[in-house]
Amino acid sequence: MKDTLREKLEVLSKRHETLNEQLSDPEIVQRPDRLRELSIEQSEISEVVESYGKFRALEMELEEVESLLNDPDPQIQTVAAEEVVEIQEQLEATLNKIQSLLLPRDPNDKRNLFLEIRAGTGGDEAAIFAGDLFRMYQIYVKNQGWTSETVTQHEGEHGGFKVVIMRVVGKGAYSKLKFESGTHRVQRVPKTEAKGRIHTSACTVAVLPEADKIDDIAIDPQDLRVDTYRASGAGGQHVNRTDSAVRITHMPTGVVVECQDERSQHQNRARAMAMLRARLLQAEIQKQQEQESEERRRLVGSGDRSERIRTYNFPENRVTDHRIKLTINRLDGLMAGDIQPIIDQLTTEYQASLMADVNAFQ
Repeated sequence: MKDTLREKLEVLSKRHETLNEQLSDPEIVQRPDRLRELSIEQSEISEVVESYGKFRALEMELEEVESLLNDPDPQIQTVAAEEVVEIQEQLEATLNKIQSLLLPRDPNDKRNLFLEIRAGTGGDEAAIFAGDLFRMYQIYVKNQGWTSETVTQHEGEHGGFKVVIMRVVGKGAYSKLKFESGTHRVQRVPKTEAKGRIHTSACTVAVLPEADKIDDIAIDPQDLRVDTYRASGAGGQHVNRTDSAVRITHMPTGVVVECQDERSQHQNRARAMAMLRARLLQAEIQKQQEQESEERRRLVGSGDRSERIRTYNFPENRVTDHRIKLTINRLDGLMAGDIQPIIDQLTTEYQASLMADVNAFQ
């Protein structure tokens, strides 16, 4: 283990000890927000600290066993040599786990998700295949102990779906399914094919992390310019003789609201602030929706057969993930929801690329 990595792990271990002490502090226990904040931090580093503790214990065990390699008894030497190999393998596996846990985290990994399947090129067969994919994911979600609900569905004329969207709720759901986004291509004889010819069709899958609900907008008073003026009226006794009307400008966005309907400046200001908050909230929601739409377009491409990430070949009972050049000759099991082998391999490849990037800058 590199000295820089060991130093980092020592710092995390000390921080973990400090967090344990703070979480048992009566004063912090009385502060729910602070208690939650510290608990989250502790949970985020607990696994890597535990793995480092195991690594150090294995190092000590290895040192003891290596001392037996020079024992006068040949049998003890033989047993010790076998144990050294076993402990070294455990050390390597533990180190790999530690390095994996220290990789940059995707902030969306813990979120729930929306899984969207759309029929692409291929007509009725594409819609039927969309239905097959939907069932595959439904079974996988159920086997993971997660829950799902169908949000939107538009059925195809001969079965399946033109589009179907489900919401998935579960621990680590997005971290496992995020690599499913893209064009999925199928090769098989469609049920609607009378001459038995193999057709190629495609569906697009988009896996989107569920965004936080925007309930309110924080407004910094320093970002506001408030102007007061005399409200206009029809004349006579109804003309406002004081500067009760209020105009508020939100300088970062340029949004301007004004109110002169109420009798007092205080009331007009409160109404104008409510209007400003509503407009900024709507703008933020629209921005979020546009970002989600752009992310969906980026994930799925055009839905053309050539833009495939995975091919499902039914005649040969074979599935190929083109991104990592992985082929599994067990398509029937995959369609029955057993997609974990592919997910594991995709995750491993992704972590390896991250590790390579990290090492390049060390």
